Amino acid sequence: MRLLLLAMSVAAAGWAGDPEVARDKQDRQGLEKLAAQAAAGAGNDAAANYRAALVYSYLAQVNEELHDRGGVKRAGEAGIALAERAVALKPATAEYHRILGTLCGQIVPVSVLAALGYGKRAQDAIAKALELDPKSAPAYVSRGVGSYYLPPSFGGGIEPAMRDFQKAIELNPKSDEAFLWLGLALRKANRNAEARKAFSRSIELNPNRVWARQQLEKTPVK
Repeated sequence: MRLLLLAMSVAAAGWAGDPEVARDKQDRQGLEKLAAQAAAGAGNDAAANYRAALVYSYLAQVNEELHDRGGVKRAGEAGIALAERAVALKPATAEYHRILGTLCGQIVPVSVLAALGYGKRAQDAIAKALELDPKSAPAYVSRGVGSYYLPPSFGGGIEPAMRDFQKAIELNPKSDEAFLWLGLALRKANRNAEARKAFSRSIELNPNRVWARQQLEKTPVK
């Protein structure tokens, strides 16, 4: 539903491209243009600020996939400002808190200082999203991603991450994102055969996601 609403919003805003398609193709330049365009037109509209924040989250993700940590930080910080505005305008909307938490979590891997500064913010925002909407599969994915990157000493770890990805799949069995991240967590836990199955399912659900194919290719059969 969230992605359907995004597609409708893209059409209504007259954006020259689909940010999800650009993310799937790792089209960083396309996402940069879409993010700038979305931010420029956001104003004081909560939904518009959310849409722009979501595109910056996609851009941060692609920068992470391309091993550009500086790009992750820039995109994440730009998105956080927009997500905070959306939350301030409509604090009862779970999805706005989720995207804020997601963006904070995306900055966590940049450095130890980033983990200290953004880890707690990410956890608090996702907790609020789940308080408002306990059945949000994307929120469980976002919390799982945060746990994936945060060490256990900071409240993260692979086991809680996998539990959240599995919960997201339970809520939405067609979430290619949840299967993709479950595969990453399983591989990190040296469960390669299971990881390959998760990656394969993610690709079945979304054949266009370049990163999912890359992860399957680099995962040993055993």
